[in-house]
Amino acid sequence: MNFEYSARCKDYLARVRAFMDEHVYPNEKTYHDQLAGFGTNRWQVLPIIEELKAKAKAQGLWNLFHPDDKHGAGLSNADYAPLAEEMGRVAWASEVFNCSAPDTGNMEVLSRYGTKEHQEKWLKPLLAGDIRSAFLMTEPAVASSDATNIECSIKRDGDEYVINGRKWWSSGAGDPRCAVYIVMGKTDPDAELHQQQSMILVPADAKGVTVLRHLPVFGYDDAPHGHMEVELKDVRVPASNILLGEGRGFEIAQGRLGPGRIHHCMRTIGAAERALELMVKRAMSRTAFGKPVIKHSIWEHRIARARIDIETSRLLTLKAAWMMDTVGNKAARGEIAMIKVAAPIMALKVIDDAIQAHGGGGVSDDFPLASSYAGIRTLRIADGPDEVHERTIARLEMKRWLNEA
Repeated sequence: MNFEYSARCKDYLARVRAFMDEHVYPNEKTYHDQLAGFGTNRWQVLPIIEELKAKAKAQGLWNLFHPDDKHGAGLSNADYAPLAEEMGRVAWASEVFNCSAPDTGNMEVLSRYGTKEHQEKWLKPLLAGDIRSAFLMTEPAVASSDATNIECSIKRDGDEYVINGRKWWSSGAGDPRCAVYIVMGKTDPDAELHQQQSMILVPADAKGVTVLRHLPVFGYDDAPHGHMEVELKDVRVPASNILLGEGRGFEIAQGRLGPGRIHHCMRTIGAAERALELMVKRAMSRTAFGKPVIKHSIWEHRIARARIDIETSRLLTLKAAWMMDTVGNKAARGEIAMIKVAAPIMALKVIDDAIQAHGGGGVSDDFPLASSYAGIRTLRIADGPDEVHERTIARLEMKRWLNEA
């Protein structure tokens, strides 16, 4: 197992870092000023994002996540990991490179499972960054950590499907550019448990689609991206909008969520690195009780633990990525589950210590730490809560010893 970055990865990494230094970090204030300038109507496209997207595309730093060089950079998971980490240092940076969730997962779904018509209508503009998308899976009325509970109905009626249900935490549905939803629902409640569900494409402006409200995270609205509660009432779409066929929802979900989970982990490590950098600089710049804060031994302990924990998580992420590339997502499911649990817990601890180093400033919006903490806390729930992944890990471990017995 060799974790030396490939020559291609090193080239892209240098270019992404240079772009972040030249264009992203200097515009963090611009981003927040433009968003604040919208006043109460925050659900608008930020000019700085569109400006930087054009620059990234012109430099060939575009769709770096996509493993197919026809649609993206054609990088392996292991090659993409360091790039995603760099993007993760600023919460909104991945969108600049057209590498942000949920679009990345939705583009991979359309690439793998969409028809030529789906790809022409939806994938092509997503790859170009002209539209955005949402993934509607979670529901407020059931424990969606067990996706077999999902109740949204998708019923065939002649040449159409009729969709009825209520979804929430539909990330991205607040963006005015969001044009299409991938909806998971139930087509046959009498089928075998994991063949009841299907996925279908629903235009965001279809009749019967209503965005009921946005759901803030610890008070952050994450505009213009947002997390929405969406009602689907007698929504009709062509039967051709079904993805892969009835009963294939879980199959598609596994294909979508594996890469998505590890992309989140990669970006999370970047957020932790940024927090550690801010922690060290803050502790070096402040004096308390007669000496620099960093000279108090508790901060040596916190900084050392942060470095150890970040490096440990990075190595596990790279191992999971390497396994996905070499033996496939199914064989790597244990490693994916492990890093999905470990990375957010690690990052939350590092960010929390960085907040402590900043005192009152740490919980304000003067620094990116509070919003970073809020966003990463959701990752202990999103794409499967910790408990579901720990269940997978435990069962794989028990299976290993059962086989030995």
